[in-house]
Amino acid sequence: MSNCARFADAPIADGGTPTEEWLRWRPPLPPLRLDQCSGLVVVAPHPDDETLGFGAAASEIAAHGTDVHTVVASDGDRAWPDLSTREQATLAESRRGESRCAAALLGLSQPTFLGLPDGALASQESRLADLLTDLLRERGAGTWCAATWRGDGHPDHEAVGRAAATAASRTSAVLLEYPVWMWHWARPGDVDVPWERAARVAAQPVAARRKQRAVELFRSQLEPHGVGREAILPPHVVTRLHRVGEVVFR
Repeated sequence: MSNCARFADAPIADGGTPTEEWLRWRPPLPPLRLDQCSGLVVVAPHPDDETLGFGAAASEIAAHGTDVHTVVASDGDRAWPDLSTREQATLAESRRGESRCAAALLGLSQPTFLGLPDGALASQESRLADLLTDLLRERGAGTWCAATWRGDGHPDHEAVGRAAATAASRTSAVLLEYPVWMWHWARPGDVDVPWERAARVAAQPVAARRKQRAVELFRSQLEPHGVGREAILPPHVVTRLHRVGEVVFR
């Protein structure tokens, strides 16, 4: 089920669900056992989602010597709708560079960038599913595929989640869906969220600290981009993601 309408009705500048509300609720979710991962493919709609949603888990898994491969579907070059073609190209280069630096800090191999159209990943869903299917088949049975949740609210996030789900169903991969924008528009106990499938990432503090430093590298998203272009990730969004921790739907 799509939650794009709910996300659209919850402007980022308005703050969304407060961090403290999530922390007061905090149900006893079962832990995601990272030591059971034999291989990991992390799929992100835009450069930064892989770090925001699953960075600590990916870093800890890689630290155990497990192969971790990151796939970034689009360059996120249309983060603001009024960018010129030249500005889009500059932003794409910046965002790829930020993602590469974050991967290095997290101890991951360099990401694969597919360059699919930002803001229109639903139109490329079938192609993305095919690409992910090939990638997962190469990595063998039991590989984890972590992708943005199919109900996250952002159209690109949901399209990536659907494509990953299709690819996992064609292979022997284990699908994990990580939310990013859900924490903004949803409420504790929300009926539109599959809490019965949720598990909490039990990452070690050192991995959580690496993630926090890696997120700080995405300056293009953390800072305003000229007049009338507010930061895509204002401080309250980043703080909330750090404090609620990482959760996946299995």
